[in-house]
Amino acid sequence: MNNYKKYTSKYLRKKILFPSISITNLFIIINILVFLLFHIFYLFKIDLTNYLAVNPSSIAQGKYIWTLLTSVFTHYYFWHLVVNMISLMFIGNFVEKIIGKKRFIWFYLLSGIFASLFFVLFAFLFKQETNIYAVGASGALFALGGLLMVLLPKLKVYVFFFIPMQLWMGMIFMLGVLWLASIGVGLPIGNTAHLGGLILGLLYGLYLRKRYRKKVTLLNNLFR
Repeated sequence: MNNYKKYTSKYLRKKILFPSISITNLFIIINILVFLLFHIFYLFKIDLTNYLAVNPSSIAQGKYIWTLLTSVFTHYYFWHLVVNMISLMFIGNFVEKIIGKKRFIWFYLLSGIFASLFFVLFAFLFKQETNIYAVGASGALFALGGLLMVLLPKLKVYVFFFIPMQLWMGMIFMLGVLWLASIGVGLPIGNTAHLGGLILGLLYGLYLRKRYRKKVTLLNNLFR
């Protein structure tokens, strides 16, 4: 009995002092802090763009390599930050619960880096402007969406927060709408980064679906 009480006491103390932290929420906090830091420095005429945003020309010269990752946590505009963070809050926490915290951490970070590399590569392959900057979490968000497309393709989602669709249709719809918006209206959207993230998410989803077939089947039965 004494050992049980001692173990229970230690467990409760650990849970109170070190509660389980949502990695998704931690990433959201980092994004907000980077946004505030960027604009505070900008008020003092210090531009952090070179140090945070990914630039194909710089990467090709071996400069600011870390921006392949820091760009994923950087946003210039408030509404860009808000939309991405709301999306991350919903989809990120959901994916985190499915694949676990450790797997989620490295998958999210690698997805962001891969999306940045895809953006850089396509800028040179298609002879686009290479002295441009890209920021935002959307490449990693598309990776999370691609993962769910494979694991839970029929999951009901709300595109733009009000249009109901099955997940696989919603992801394709979103990718298409953003691509058309950048072509037709000229919005500066990193579509190739989105595509890169989506591809990595699909590949990892296929791996998990093959390795954990029974668990994936149970998930699909749960979210019919």
